[in-house]
Amino acid sequence: MSYTLIEVQCFLQDFLNHSIAKENLLKSYKLMLDFYGIRFHNLNSHTHNNLRITRILKCLGNLGYPHYQAPLVHFFLEETLVNGQLPNIRDSVLSYFMFAVLDKTQRRNLIKYAYLNYEPKDEFVWCPKKIQKLWSMQSKAAKEEAADSLELQDDTLISDSEAQEEENLSADESDAQAQKETLNLNSDFYAALLPGTTSEGYASPSGTED
Repeated sequence: MSYTLIEVQCFLQDFLNHSIAKENLLKSYKLMLDFYGIRFHNLNSHTHNNLRITRILKCLGNLGYPHYQAPLVHFFLEETLVNGQLPNIRDSVLSYFMFAVLDKTQRRNLIKYAYLNYEPKDEFVWCPKKIQKLWSMQSKAAKEEAADSLELQDDTLISDSEAQEEENLSADESDAQAQKETLNLNSDFYAALLPGTTSEGYASPSGTED
């Protein structure tokens, strides 16, 4: 092991054991993002900044903040592959930014996200073809499952709507029948009170005075 490498490792260990130094690094990182933001035109026209971003990502990983790596890389993947921004830094995002992430699970998820959003897929060279095939099969199965679920929801909604219509129609028929029976009862009631009146409400010939 070279003397320079030993010095670097000692520095990293001292830094990680110094809470104030770590806190200052985090403040600086947040200040940089809040104040400067991500200037698309500048990044796209001055590609030497790609190296600086790679260094920032590596510093986050080595100096105690590896959990900040994946969100930043995901941001660049989304902007370049999904939203079509920053075309001049796309290769750097795929070749350097992604592989600066220390966590293997997060790095694998980023590569998968990149593959699923990369076109044409047969030109994707950042992971083995057998893994690409597996991801394609999983994506296809997930889409088919989502489509089946959506179709099932539509069928359920239609069935519920039809059942509700039948219920409303049955209720209307019941109400009409109840109203008819009520009218008949009322007619019979008045007929009982007035013997000279039929259930239809007309005067009976036998009940008419001479």
